[in-house]
Amino acid sequence: MNRSMKLEELVSFLNDYLRIDEWSDASRNGLQVEGKEEVERVAFAVDACMESFEKSKDAGADALVVHHGLVWGGIEHVTGIIAKRLRFLLENEISLYAAHLPLDAHPEIGNNVKLLELVGAEAEEPFGFYHGKAIGYAGRLNCEIELKELARGIERKLQNRVKILNFGSSRARRVGAVSGRGGFSIGEAAEKGIDTVITGEAEHSVYHVAKELGINVVFAGHYATETLGVKGLMSVVEKHAKTIYIDVPTGL
Repeated sequence: MNRSMKLEELVSFLNDYLRIDEWSDASRNGLQVEGKEEVERVAFAVDACMESFEKSKDAGADALVVHHGLVWGGIEHVTGIIAKRLRFLLENEISLYAAHLPLDAHPEIGNNVKLLELVGAEAEEPFGFYHGKAIGYAGRLNCEIELKELARGIERKLQNRVKILNFGSSRARRVGAVSGRGGFSIGEAAEKGIDTVITGEAEHSVYHVAKELGINVVFAGHYATETLGVKGLMSVVEKHAKTIYIDVPTGL
């Protein structure tokens, strides 16, 4: 088994596997910072931040793959925190690769397929349309389950406290998953007969919408729900190079 690869090979593989060219995204998906030509170890993390960078260096990683990258739209000035982060990556020759919406929506290892898998549901249809394209999935649980029991299972598996808005049935059956900040999908859930939406961030604006539409919402944490796709992608890349997961939880 080959345990190292050229940076250009890694980037080409990730671009193709994640189909990043098919997505219009605020994130500049793909290689954002170029480091060493040869990649022996690839680190994976949710966020491009100094703690992730430093832990990647300590782990001997040549490249870091993240869900939330450094470049969103573009960089206007290389000053302050941006200069500090870029300087660290460049001085240590660590490449940075970002995959935002493509990693949310991937049908095999994406955040939302994995989130449904976590609760014992199989993805049946696209869900969570964002700018005309679905980034989440909806599916049916193997059997009805008490909403509180569903939430406890998520909490246990993600090792993160969850919050519940119980505005529908006390039992969940048909669920929709949109990791991160997925409150925008509540209206769509009502239209599609989805009784429970599982997402990450607890947004204030979701409360009354969910209440008036009679939809249950489980907030499992922005960070926690987006560790799933990163880890899923790591399991694919580890066939080609050494990998390590960098855990930098925010509790949010």
